[in-house]
Amino acid sequence: MFTALERTMMRRKVKSASVFSLVATLGVTLLGTDGSSAMAEATVAMPEAAAATTLETLAATDSNSVKSANAGSTKTFISQPVVQPLPVVEPAVAGTPRAGASLAELVADEPVPGKLDEQLRCLAGAIYFESKGEPLAGQLAVGRVIVARAESGRFPSSYCGVVYQRSQFSFVRGGKMPSINTSSNAWQKAKKLAMIAHEGAWESAAEGALFFHARYVSPRWKNRMTRLAQIDNHIFYR
Repeated sequence: MFTALERTMMRRKVKSASVFSLVATLGVTLLGTDGSSAMAEATVAMPEAAAATTLETLAATDSNSVKSANAGSTKTFISQPVVQPLPVVEPAVAGTPRAGASLAELVADEPVPGKLDEQLRCLAGAIYFESKGEPLAGQLAVGRVIVARAESGRFPSSYCGVVYQRSQFSFVRGGKMPSINTSSNAWQKAKKLAMIAHEGAWESAAEGALFFHARYVSPRWKNRMTRLAQIDNHIFYR
């Protein structure tokens, strides 16, 4: 059994413990409340600050990106004339026959050449002097013989060389061609046929021939040749 003094001391200790317990509880409660409030404010404040920082960063990045894009996409325009391409007209290729209903139509459609160069003048002159009184086919055949000789490798390589070769064409006298009546229709026709023969625009009936003679003569060399055709007053061989 406790004495009266001991019971009094125990009651005092219980009261002190209760007081201390109460104070401790209040302190924890107050600290917990304040702490929660501070944490809540910090929690709210942090996203706002982060958001503000993020927005500033994005704005700066966008600005820099726009500047970089503008700098990278800057183009320098130089004024230059615009030239429309013209349609390409293919030149006539030698050796390619032209389309046409007849040699007569081809000759009629062929423009009369202006001033001929030396080689074409030699070709036209040979056609004129050798066959001006013959049909178009005969005149063309004479012209094609001269072209074939120049391309054969067996005769001079130019038209003038072929025409002026010694003892080949009877109209050549002393290495010269007689004067030509350049205002005549025969000469205009001979010039057209020279262009057609030169371009190979029409296949001759004696295509490939390298020799010919008038039918009223009979040269010895003809027996060594292959006869190809007779066109009016001339017989053609290769």
